[in-house]
Amino acid sequence: MGNPKRNTLSLLPTPIEDHPQFVTALARGMAVLRCFTRGERYLGNQEIAQRTHLPKPTVSRLTFTLMQLGYLHYSVEFEKYSLGVGVLNLGHAFLQSYAVVDVARPFLQAYAEYTQAAVMLGEFDGKQMILLDICQGDPLFQLRLEPGARVAHGSTALGRAHLAALPADLFARYLDTTRAGCPPDQWPEIEAGIVSARDDYERYGFCLSLGDWAPDMFAVGVPMISADRSRILAFNCSGRVSTVTREQLLDDFGPRLVAMRDQVLDRVGGSF
Repeated sequence: MGNPKRNTLSLLPTPIEDHPQFVTALARGMAVLRCFTRGERYLGNQEIAQRTHLPKPTVSRLTFTLMQLGYLHYSVEFEKYSLGVGVLNLGHAFLQSYAVVDVARPFLQAYAEYTQAAVMLGEFDGKQMILLDICQGDPLFQLRLEPGARVAHGSTALGRAHLAALPADLFARYLDTTRAGCPPDQWPEIEAGIVSARDDYERYGFCLSLGDWAPDMFAVGVPMISADRSRILAFNCSGRVSTVTREQLLDDFGPRLVAMRDQVLDRVGGSF
């Protein structure tokens, strides 16, 4: 049956660093790997230290260890590190074992063709949503995103769908944590958008982002909750404001997205 507390925390995986089972050294090693983003191949210890806020000697030991394990590669020419093949092995193993992506893909493609918009499947990771898959349906406008890309959490319909499905206690924790790290002058608008999206989910079964992430984009999102309630994925449809209206999202695209979600959930038997 698993540990109910572990399942709940996995919905909003914020580190509990003072937990007796939390391994700080491992967390620091993972923080080093997370420094590498799309478009950046090489990083030096100094750059990694700045991003992780770890002492440079600690970073040096971590990068050496990760290199020995095959998760980083050291370039003698640049005297910097790049991701190693071990990371690819982990990513491949994840995708191969995550059947929901393959199940969802034909539904995403059909929905993208119908809406003439970009349709995504994503999951919460850290402070952002990470794309598991994306299908482009607008022949005149292609979002420059691909699987593995990260998008904002609180301002996108994808992220708001995840937030809308959180239990009340975890949602309150998210608001408190995000408020603490947000500039005070920006927080009221951000909070209003998140709370409004959660209200929309209660009312319609999906939530909206009307120019909040990008001024020229209207989007609708819907969560997909696993049968054991230990995981939340989210579907999103983003279209240009010149071709997509709020009424269209409410009356057509939103209900269709809910129906698509239900089909995928049924195909995977609620397990993912």
